[in-house]
Amino acid sequence: MMTNLFSSFDPSTSMNLSLNWMSIMLGLIVLPTMFWIIPSRINFMWIKLCLMLSNEFKVILKIKEMKSITLIFLSLFSLIMSNNVLSLFPYIFSSTSHLVLTLTLALPLWLSFMIYGWINNTIYMFAHLVPQGTPPILMPFMVCIETISNIIRPGTLAIRLTANMIAGHLLLTLMGSTGNKLSLLMINMLVLSQLLLLLLESAVAIIQSYVFSILSTLYSSEVN
Repeated sequence: MMTNLFSSFDPSTSMNLSLNWMSIMLGLIVLPTMFWIIPSRINFMWIKLCLMLSNEFKVILKIKEMKSITLIFLSLFSLIMSNNVLSLFPYIFSSTSHLVLTLTLALPLWLSFMIYGWINNTIYMFAHLVPQGTPPILMPFMVCIETISNIIRPGTLAIRLTANMIAGHLLLTLMGSTGNKLSLLMINMLVLSQLLLLLLESAVAIIQSYVFSILSTLYSSEVN
C-alpha cells in the first residue's frame, strides 16, 4: 500500500538504494536482439522516424547536408521517449518525472549553447537581447526580459517534461485507487477510461520527447 500519493515516484528501494534509476538502461534490455541484426519492421519504422526528425532538425539549424550535430538531438529524443514509454508499464520507475534527470539533460545543453554563442558570436548574442523595432526607451526593459527568459530556458524544459509525466501518472494512480469502492458497472467504466487515458499518456510520452528535442534544437539555432 502506498504511504502517500507520490510514493510511486520514490527512487529508493527496500535496501535503501536508488536502484530504480537503473530503469534508464532498461530499454536496451527490452529491445530484442533481432532489432540490431536483421532489418525488421520496427527497425524500418525507427529509421524512417529518425530521418524525418533529422530533416526537421536540419531545417531549424539551417544546414543542407547531414551533419553529426543532428545525432545529438536524435539521441536526446530516443532517450527521453524510451524512458517515457517504459514508465507507462507497471512497476517500472518513472525516471523522467524527476528534475534530477530532466535538468541533467537540459542544463548542460543550454550551458554549452550559451558558452559557444558568447565566445564565437558575441555581437550577435548582444543584438539578440533587443528585438528588432524596439523603441529606445524600452530597450533596458527588453534586455532584462530577454535575459531572464534566456536564463529560465533549461528550467522550463525540465519542468515541462517532469510536470507532464507526473500529471498523467498521478491521474492513473488516483483513478486506479478508487476501484475497490465501485460497483461492477462503474469498474467497467473505470477500466475503459483508464485504457483511454493510457492511450493519451502514450501519445504524451512521444510528444513530450519531441517537444524537448525540438526546443533544444531551436535554442541551438539561436547561437549560430
